[in-house]
Amino acid sequence: MRVLSRFMMAATDARHFPAPALPEVAFLGRSNVGKSSVINSLVGKKLAKTSSTPGRTRSINFFELRWPGKPQAELVFTDLPGYGYAQVSREISSQWPSFIEPYLRNRPCLALCLALVDVNVPPQDSDKQLMEFLAGSGRPFLVVGTKSDRLSGNQLRSSLQALTEGFPGAKVLPYSARTGAGQEDLWREIREAVQQRTDMMNVSSRRH
Repeated sequence: MRVLSRFMMAATDARHFPAPALPEVAFLGRSNVGKSSVINSLVGKKLAKTSSTPGRTRSINFFELRWPGKPQAELVFTDLPGYGYAQVSREISSQWPSFIEPYLRNRPCLALCLALVDVNVPPQDSDKQLMEFLAGSGRPFLVVGTKSDRLSGNQLRSSLQALTEGFPGAKVLPYSARTGAGQEDLWREIREAVQQRTDMMNVSSRRH
C-alpha cells in the first residue's frame, strides 16, 4: 500500500502534543526492536530515522498520513521512545513518564497501540509490563513480532507460540520490514482500528 506521509513534529512534553484531530496509531517497543524500520516499510519510504544505536528516539515523533487521491490526511503514526536500554541516561528516561504516560493514558484520538517485540527473543518482562499497562488503561493493542524473516517456518511457529503464551490474550502478528511479510495484515488491523476511532470521534463531535 502506498501512502503519502510527512513528519509533523517531535514532542517531549504533553503540552506540546498537536491538537487531537485524527486517529493515531502508536508504535511502542524495546530499544532496537525496529520501530522506525516498521514505520518506513509501511509507508514505503524512509520517514522515521533508523539507528543502530538503541535509545536514539527520545521524543514522541508524529507523522501525518494521507491515502493517494484523498484531499486530507486520515491518520497519524506516533513513534515513541524505546525502553529497556540501560545506556540511555537516567536524566532522559526519568523525563519519559511526564509525556509518554500522559500520551498513552489520556490521548483521546489514540486508535491502536502496536507493541513491537523481536520474534528472535523470548518474551521479556518489560514487554509484559507494557501490555499490562495498556490493558489497564483500556487501550486496544496488537503485538507485532518484528524481524520474522530471520527465522525458518518451524522456528517462526514455535517463536510465535512462545510469544502467545508469554502474552496471554494478546493477538500476535509476525512482521518483516525487510521482506514486507505481514504488511497487508498489519495495514488491515490499522485501518479497522482507525475507522472505529473515526466513527467514535464523529459521534462525540455530534454530541458536542
